[in-house]
Amino acid sequence: MSYLVNLRIAGRPVLVVGAGTVAARKVGALLDAGAHVTVVAPDIGVEVSALARAGRIRVVERAFGAQDVEGAFLVVGATDDDSVNRQVAEAAAASGALVNIVDRPELCMYTVPATVRRGHLTLAVATDGRCPTLARAIRERLERQFGPEYGAALDRLGAVRERLMAAGLESVRVAERLSGLVAAGFVDAVAAGDEARATALVSAALRDVDSVT
Repeated sequence: MSYLVNLRIAGRPVLVVGAGTVAARKVGALLDAGAHVTVVAPDIGVEVSALARAGRIRVVERAFGAQDVEGAFLVVGATDDDSVNRQVAEAAAASGALVNIVDRPELCMYTVPATVRRGHLTLAVATDGRCPTLARAIRERLERQFGPEYGAALDRLGAVRERLMAAGLESVRVAERLSGLVAAGFVDAVAAGDEARATALVSAALRDVDSVT
């Protein structure tokens, strides 16, 4: 059983070994999270080359060497050569970096869940690497079930939470008001474009907020 966490990797150095289609997907996700990505591979695929030309990543066009992991916070092995993937895993472990080897959970310190992103809202499905296919199937179901309105609703709920906390409410009271807001159908109102109802619900949640001590 794994322990699921969210890592803040913005500005951190990440090494990706491999430069094919799978590696390109990994690089894209890492860039979205703000990582500083270096790719090492003897052959560079079209997608990775495009990112390098755009100045978004650093590319080292040669075979992987153990020295490449030095200074990396995260290491991703995404080659089709099992011996290279094992070298990557061993070097990363020795350096203290967190390592993920694509489709080889036994070589990983962490695995990457299938995710649905709606703004700041992330829904994750993990199978501890046992069956990524099932995780993807569940993710596709979640994509249909949770639309972009959930991201918009989250932003507004976050703003309400900040106002309640700034007013000095205790955490338990903040949670009670937010729970009441959600239970009253706030997300549904946002999804339906019913701004009058959404605004009324927010106003009720913020009742007497300026006088709370």
